[in-house]
Amino acid sequence: MLQNKIAIVTGGSRGIGKAIVLELASMGADVAFNYLKSKDAAEAVKQEVESMGRKALIFKADVKRLVDVKKMIENIKEELGGLDIVVNNAGIIRDKALILMEEQDWEDVILTNLSGAFNVVRTAITGFMKQKHGNIINITSVAGVKGASRQVNYSASKAGIIGLTKALAKEVGSYNIRVNAIAPGYVDTDMMKGLKDLHRDELIKRIPLKRFGTAKEVARLTAFLASNRSRYITGQVILIDGGLAM
Repeated sequence: MLQNKIAIVTGGSRGIGKAIVLELASMGADVAFNYLKSKDAAEAVKQEVESMGRKALIFKADVKRLVDVKKMIENIKEELGGLDIVVNNAGIIRDKALILMEEQDWEDVILTNLSGAFNVVRTAITGFMKQKHGNIINITSVAGVKGASRQVNYSASKAGIIGLTKALAKEVGSYNIRVNAIAPGYVDTDMMKGLKDLHRDELIKRIPLKRFGTAKEVARLTAFLASNRSRYITGQVILIDGGLAM
């Protein structure tokens, strides 16, 4: 499906990002990704990609910093020969009630989740327009669709990504560039594993399918949107949430 395509996945060393990196590689893509803290985790993912016979590049880079993003994408083009697919996955949370939320809690989340996505697409879009093709997939969240208590900053950042997705899809569609967003609900990552059983049970009660999603399921949807099988889909926000947002 993605034979010889070149992709970048931000925040690709763990969780959903890691699953996306491995899924794209399994479909034939060479994949670059960044990490912020754990080089060992990033190296382990790189080895898994290379074991599939695909190329992998890793970068220690902060998506909040435009200079980091520009350097990373320049290196990808030099070492892998181009860029076809962008997956904006990097994100953080700083959850607390608004009345307790500090300015730094707001700025850190907005700058990483929303400005970080802007930095990546702004850097990649010129090349996409010149080559008359490209594919951008932004990982948003159900929180950006319907809001989440004690996540005003996170919900705002993810809602912003939805606006970015729809506006950019209209702007660059004539260049054969597709832009879509994926909005996961509760996904069974390491973060969710830290919840107490009672809290997990309460969350599951809200989900019509009565379970959390998996990172693999999100990754498979990403691979579909990255492939030509979805070539007439753009400007969409696809929820993968077990029915949570209904």
